[in-house]
Amino acid sequence: MILDTTFLIDVMRGDSAAAEKIKYLIEKGVPLAVTTINIFELFSGVAQCSKPALERARISHILNNQTIWPLDKASAERGGRVHGELARQGTEIDPEDAMIAGIALEHNEAVLTRNVKDFSRISGLHVETY
Repeated sequence: MILDTTFLIDVMRGDSAAAEKIKYLIEKGVPLAVTTINIFELFSGVAQCSKPALERARISHILNNQTIWPLDKASAERGGRVHGELARQGTEIDPEDAMIAGIALEHNEAVLTRNVKDFSRISGLHVETY
């Protein structure tokens, strides 16, 4: 299961629903992963925050020992098609979400997110929330 940036941020902020979900997934032995896109989004936030050292430490902690999937060629193509098809339909999503979806679709993985509205419009993508 791919953890979306919204979920990662909620875990770092101590959101109780996110904490319960991560505990449940770990207890069930669900393989968890993040993407290089998540890392990009998290560090964009670091550059904008008032306490960058603290944020970098939180990010380091949450990414420790995580499987990290890159945006490879196949995932980029898949994400690009997702983004283009949704734009053509007039329901565009953020490019970063389309890239995360491309990675998830290529690896046949679900995305765990609070952003169900955008991810649920992607055909074939399994979306979980908390």
